Amino acid sequence: MWKNPQMDTDGPAVAGLVADVAAAVSRRAAVVSEDVYEVILRDIPELRDDKPVLALLSSSVHSNIGTCLQIMQHQIELNAVRAPSASLEYARRRAQRGTPLTALLRAYRLGHTCFSDWLLKELARQADDAAMITAATLSMSRTVAGYVDQTSEEIVAAYTREREHWLRNRSAARAARIRDLLSGERVNAAATEATLGYRLRQYHVGLVCWAGDATAAVDNITRLEHAISHVAAEVAASGDPVFLPRDESSAWAWLPLGIRDRFDAAAAATVGADGADGDLHFAFGDAARGVTGFRLTHQQALAAQAVALAAGRGPRVVTFGEVAPVAMMLGSADLLRAWVLATLGGLAADDEHHARLRDTLLVFLQSGGSYKTTAEQLTLHKNTVQYRIRKAEESMGQPAGNRYDVELALRASHWLGLAVLQPARERSPAPAGVR
Repeated sequence: MWKNPQMDTDGPAVAGLVADVAAAVSRRAAVVSEDVYEVILRDIPELRDDKPVLALLSSSVHSNIGTCLQIMQHQIELNAVRAPSASLEYARRRAQRGTPLTALLRAYRLGHTCFSDWLLKELARQADDAAMITAATLSMSRTVAGYVDQTSEEIVAAYTREREHWLRNRSAARAARIRDLLSGERVNAAATEATLGYRLRQYHVGLVCWAGDATAAVDNITRLEHAISHVAAEVAASGDPVFLPRDESSAWAWLPLGIRDRFDAAAAATVGADGADGDLHFAFGDAARGVTGFRLTHQQALAAQAVALAAGRGPRVVTFGEVAPVAMMLGSADLLRAWVLATLGGLAADDEHHARLRDTLLVFLQSGGSYKTTAEQLTLHKNTVQYRIRKAEESMGQPAGNRYDVELALRASHWLGLAVLQPARERSPAPAGVR
C-alpha cells in the first residue's frame, strides 16, 4: 500500500501512484471499455442504430480509454496527443447520419464519469492515505478532464467539417434528382428514391413556401424547413417531406401522403399564423400520385403561388383547388385585367361598397342563384341579398345572366384584388340606403 511521502500533485510519488493505477486499469481495459460503451448506449438512444456504426463506437471508446491510460501511465504531455482515428471516423459517420452533435458530446461526458469511477475504485485499492488519495485524485481528474476537453474539440471540428461537406453533396445530389423528375424525362425510380429518402410510388402534395418581402433574416432557410416539417405533421404526412431550398427566402417541398389521395388544407392553413413565422406564405398543389403526380402537384403549387404573388398582399395559405381557373388565366396579366374590367364594368371599382357587392354576387352565383342560401352563408336578410344583387347588376350595366364569365371575373378579383380592378379615384361614401 502507498503511504504519504509527499502531497505535490505533480511530484514523483503522486505520478508513480497514478501510473500504477493506470497500469492496473489497463489490464482490465476491455471490461472498462465495455462498461463505458453500455452506459453510453443505455443513456443516449440516438446512438443505438446499425451495427457498423455501433462497432465503430466500441472502437472509439476502447481507443479513448487506452490513450488516456497511456497518458497517465507514461506521463505523456497532452499537447502531444491527438484524438484516436476511430473517434474521428465515428464523429464523421454520425455527421453523415444527422445525429445531433449534442449526443456525441454527451457520450464523452458519460464516458468521463464512468471511466473516472474505475480509476477512483482502483486508487482506493492501492492507497490508504487520505492526503495521497486526494493528490492522486486531483492529478487523474486533471488529466482525464484535459484529455476529454482536447479530444472533444477535435471531435466537434471533424463533425462540423463532415456535416457541411455531406450536406453540400447531398443537397447537390437531391437537387439533381429533383430536376430530372421535374423535367419529365424518364428516371430510375429506385435510385431517385434512395437519393431523396422518399417514396415516389405514393400520393404527394407539392408545396411552395416563401418569406414575405420585408423579411431578410439569415435563418430563413431554417425557418422554412421547420415550418414545412410542421405542415407535414399537421396534414398527417406518412413520412418526412422532401425539402429543396430555392434561394434565401423560398423553398419547394413535397409532402408524402401514402395511399391517401387528399390532404387537410384547413389544418395546413393554421401553420405559423401567429408568432415569428407569421410572415411565411404557403401554396399547395392537389394530391397526385407517382412520378407524374410528383411533377404535376409541384406545377400546381407554383401556379397557386403565382396567384398569391400577383395579388400583392395575398393570403398566407392558398391551394390550387381554390384558384385553379384564376391561375390558368394568369398567362397574360394584361389580358386578364382587361377582360375582368370589361366583364364587371363599374362593379370592378376598388372600393368597399363595390367589394361588398362583388362578394355577395360571387356567393350568389356559386350557390346556383339561390337568395336563401346566399343569405344563410353571409348571415344576411334575404331582402338585403336581393338588394345587393340588383345593385351589382346595375354597376355592371347588365344582368348576371352570363353566369360563368361573371363568376370567373369575380373569382379573379377576389384573389388578385387591385391587380385586376379599377383603382377608385376617390373614396366616397356608399350611396344612401345601401346595406
